[in-house]
Amino acid sequence: MTPEEQTSRRGELYDLLGLLPPRDYPVFVDTIRVEQRDGYRLETLRLDLNGMEPVPAYFARPLKAEGPLPAVLFNHSHGGDYAGGKEEMVQGKAYLQDPPYAKALTDAGYAALCIDHWNFGERRGRTESELFKGLLWQGQVLWGLMVYDSLKAVDYLTTRPDVDASRIATLGLSMGSTMAWWLAALDDRVKVCVDICCLTDFHTLIQTRGLDGHGIYYYVPGLLRHFDTAAINELIVPRAHLALAGLYDPLTPPEGLDRVDERLRRAYCRAGVPDRWRISRYHTGHFETAHGRREIMAFLEHWL
Repeated sequence: MTPEEQTSRRGELYDLLGLLPPRDYPVFVDTIRVEQRDGYRLETLRLDLNGMEPVPAYFARPLKAEGPLPAVLFNHSHGGDYAGGKEEMVQGKAYLQDPPYAKALTDAGYAALCIDHWNFGERRGRTESELFKGLLWQGQVLWGLMVYDSLKAVDYLTTRPDVDASRIATLGLSMGSTMAWWLAALDDRVKVCVDICCLTDFHTLIQTRGLDGHGIYYYVPGLLRHFDTAAINELIVPRAHLALAGLYDPLTPPEGLDRVDERLRRAYCRAGVPDRWRISRYHTGHFETAHGRREIMAFLEHWL
């Protein structure tokens, strides 16, 4: 696929996300608090990314770092924990390894940003179903608004003098994994994509009757008329992409992983960069393993 074809396909994918605020909506930030946490500096922020409702966020950076830093947009998971949100980056989760990613990333010399997505953290208060239905009546798609906020979060990162805008990565587990590959597909400013336990082939999910394993936020009207999972992920080529999956995870049926892997291996080979795509499968379920964490940090070190 040529760069021009990728740009056209990105526009087609973006148009499926419902009515969204203007893509060039200006970003505003209010710094609520700055503190020291376990060897890193943590900023508590209130961002205006969309003109609809404020977006609370955490920004972490090493205490003694010099110069613009590579940055990681960390995407929190779902897990039915609507109170969680951005806290996942600083507090961790039972299905993530220790230390939490704020500590792991800043110890490795990266800055890190995590926002509360729609209906999570300080943005909670409605049921997911209520929010989805209300937006649908207005021609809006919940996943579209979530992806939009992630795109604007990248916009915000590029405005910070302490961030190297040419070295931005994104990662997450579960819902955060899906966000990582959608974001990287739509925004070529993302240099590295790491998705953990949610590279789900949509058609295989239907065949295995796994649709109810994902919340209603996940579904984009008309998507399968235009894109399958591999087609979205092909928009990341030739940038570096690491996927980690559990072979016992019902959200990522193994035969679907095979389909996506085959397509992406071909796409990266055609682009002349076969080493930039890797999928690692573990004999586990829906969680990050210790070996997986080590693999992720090594991948970031090499490609970011």
